[in-house]
Amino acid sequence: MKLRTIPYQDYEKDLPQSGQHILAQQNADAVIVYQAFNPRIASYAAAHQIFGGDHYSYNRMTWIKPNFLWMMYRCGWAMKENQKRVLAIEIAKEHFDEILAGAVHSAFKADKYENVETWQAAVKNSNVRLQWDPDHDPYGCKLERRAIQLGMRGEMQTLFGKEWIRSIEDITDFVLEQGKLVQAKALDQLLVVQEEVYLPNSDRVDLVKLGLD
Repeated sequence: MKLRTIPYQDYEKDLPQSGQHILAQQNADAVIVYQAFNPRIASYAAAHQIFGGDHYSYNRMTWIKPNFLWMMYRCGWAMKENQKRVLAIEIAKEHFDEILAGAVHSAFKADKYENVETWQAAVKNSNVRLQWDPDHDPYGCKLERRAIQLGMRGEMQTLFGKEWIRSIEDITDFVLEQGKLVQAKALDQLLVVQEEVYLPNSDRVDLVKLGLD
């Protein structure tokens, strides 16, 4: 597996414990996001390094998550139906920022939008949805810190799925191995993906509107 991993015992040491933050594995110019699918969609994506084939639809919204443990909560460590294959997807930071720049909250936020009508118009005209949800520990318990997920449709989904992806790696075997350790309550042996706070380019992304702390 190409991803950098660390013991879970070291994961939280340098991370904020509250507030809304984008946590992600990253390098100088790229970031990792995750998606979980059924085997048919995942196999095609891993083989072709794009999303497509007979079983993937560009007519329904798709969600990405940059936080590994939040993805594990959502897919149940690759045990939930239709989420049994987990993909790590590398995209350029400039493209990730483009997704963030077009994001509109999936629910009305009085401190972010002038009124409900303004928010509804923004939703209608945007191809990206934004949600902040409680982050979770390996057992699925809620944390005070909140994690981001981004839903894409239309042109943004097409750009992401067909043009922006640098690599797709199927990390299901790693996920299943670590899931067994979680079931055994052996967190002293658990490995997770190394992550740090991701800071978007403020010249392209409205950090306040995004809700970053």
